[in-house]
Amino acid sequence: MNRTAGRNVDDYAIPHGSVGWHRGGAYLAAMLCTAGIVLFASEAAAQCSARDVLQNRLMFKQTPSVNLPPVPVGSAVAVPVWKTITVGTFADSFALRNALDAAGCGIGNSAGEILARPAFTVSAAKTDVALVAVSVAELGFQTETASLADIYARARQLGFGLAAAEVAPQLRLQYLDQPIGEFLIIGMEPIKTWTGDPVILTVANGGAGLILIGQDGSADADISVVCRFLFVRADEAASAKAAHLLDEAAASVHR
Repeated sequence: MNRTAGRNVDDYAIPHGSVGWHRGGAYLAAMLCTAGIVLFASEAAAQCSARDVLQNRLMFKQTPSVNLPPVPVGSAVAVPVWKTITVGTFADSFALRNALDAAGCGIGNSAGEILARPAFTVSAAKTDVALVAVSVAELGFQTETASLADIYARARQLGFGLAAAEVAPQLRLQYLDQPIGEFLIIGMEPIKTWTGDPVILTVANGGAGLILIGQDGSADADISVVCRFLFVRADEAASAKAAHLLDEAAASVHR
C-alpha cells in the first residue's frame, strides 16, 4: 500500500486529502504540492513553516486562474535547462553544511542527518550541472498521485537522469531568490537515515526563509502529480557518475 502523500521521516505533514483535488486552478495545484511534500512545523531548527504558508494562502479570497492540462514531455532533450549550478566547491560535507548555516538557510532534521551520512559525498572537482524541471503530470501521469518508483522509471524512459545528492544543498546555496511557496524535489537516489529510512531532499521556501528539507524516499511514497522534480539529462548523469567513480578510485589510492 502506498504511503500518504505528505508522510515524511520526521516532519509534520498535512494529509494529501485535506486540501482536495481541483484540476481547474494552478493556485490550488501549487497548494496541493506544498501540502503533499513536507510540512515541517515541528522542526525547531527550521526557519520557515510551509503549513503557515498554506493556511495563509487559503485564507486569501483569490480566484484560481484557468489552468490548461499539462502537456506531457516527449523526451528530456525537449525540456529546456531550468538552472545551471556548480558542485564540487567544498572540501567535504561538513564545509557544505557550515556554508548553509552561514547563509542563513534552514536545514530540516532528516536533511541534516542525510548530510552527515557516509553515503552523502561531494564532488572532488568543480563541475557545472544543468538541471531540468518537470512536474509529475508532465511525465505523463494522469492520476492524482504517483509512486516515487513509477516517477523515476518514467523519467528514465524519457531520458532524464537522477542528480547527485550534493545538488540539493548546492542548489539551496545558489538559489537565494526562490519564490515563496515553491518546493522543488531533487530527483536523486534516496539516502538512508541511521534508522534505515530512505530520504530524498527538497529545496523549499515556505514563507519565512530558505530551507533544505527531507521527505520520504521510499519506492511507494505517494506524490501529487502537480509536484515538480529537478533532474539532469541521462547523458550528463552518466558522465557525472563516471567522474564520481574516478574520484573514489583516486581517493582509495591515496589512503
